[in-house]
Amino acid sequence: MERYYPVAVVTLLCGLVLFAMALAVARAHSKTGILAPAMTGDPRLERAVRAHTNTLEWLPIFLPSMWLFAIYWSAAWAAALGLVWLIGRAAYFVGYLSDPMRRYPGFLIQTIAALVLLLGALGRIIYLAAA
Repeated sequence: MERYYPVAVVTLLCGLVLFAMALAVARAHSKTGILAPAMTGDPRLERAVRAHTNTLEWLPIFLPSMWLFAIYWSAAWAAALGLVWLIGRAAYFVGYLSDPMRRYPGFLIQTIAALVLLLGALGRIIYLAAA
């Protein structure tokens, strides 16, 4: 079980990052004077909500892929790629908040990390099933 500690730590870091993003959305609500449940009316709020929601949309792709990659390949590599994904998501979020066009570098980083995890896990599972 200890071999999966790094992956577990990255999973918990994902929770912390999501919590920080949710706090940023709450701050945007407060700064714009647009209180929940309203989600539109100011570009700053809309960008914060969209960046947070997009991260939530990627979690069902990223988390299972990371864990399956850890099980079928390497926990250390899965955790490292998970950290790359988190860095990409943070860059995406910060970039999106400042200017929507600045979200692309972070999006590219996290997409590559997620695809490596997803295709790596899938490929290994198919290979082992066929063997």
